[in-house]
Amino acid sequence: MGNSIGEGMSEKLHHATIKLERAYSASVERIFSEFANPQSRAKWSAPSNDALVYDESDFRDGGRDVFRCGPANDLRFQGTTTYHAIVPNRYVIATETLTERGSCLAVALNTLEFEPANKGSNLTVTIQVVSFAGPEMIKSYESGNGGALEGLSRHLDRTP
Repeated sequence: MGNSIGEGMSEKLHHATIKLERAYSASVERIFSEFANPQSRAKWSAPSNDALVYDESDFRDGGRDVFRCGPANDLRFQGTTTYHAIVPNRYVIATETLTERGSCLAVALNTLEFEPANKGSNLTVTIQVVSFAGPEMIKSYESGNGGALEGLSRHLDRTP
C-alpha cells in the first residue's frame, strides 16, 4: 500500500483553518470566471518565482483538476483538486491533495465564497488543512493562497 495518504510519515499531524478575505473592484461574475478558467488561473495564482501547470482541468460538480507546481524549473509538487459543489457566482467547495514524489504532504477542504459588494465584490477563502509534513506546510498553504489572491488583484488591474 506504499502510496496511501500519510503512510510512512513519522511527522505528527498538523491541522489548521485558514480564512482569507479580499475585496475586489471587479464584479462577482468576473471574479468567479477567473477561477473557472484554468488557463487564466494558472497565470495569476502561482507565486512570482513559481509556476503552475494544469495537466487536466474539469471545473464542474464532480470534476477534477490535476496540476503540478513549484519553482519554474522544478515542478516537484503534484496536486489533485476534486470539485464537490459549484454554484456559479456564489461558491465553490473542493478538496485538494498535495504530494511530492509520491508522498502525500497535505489534504485540504477549500471553500470559496463570492459576494457582491457596493463597489465590486468580496471573496472569502476558507481552507481546512491537515499537513503530514509539519507546520511549515500549513504556513505554505496560507502564504500560497494569500499570494494567489494578491496575484488575482494584480491580474484584474491589468486586464479589462
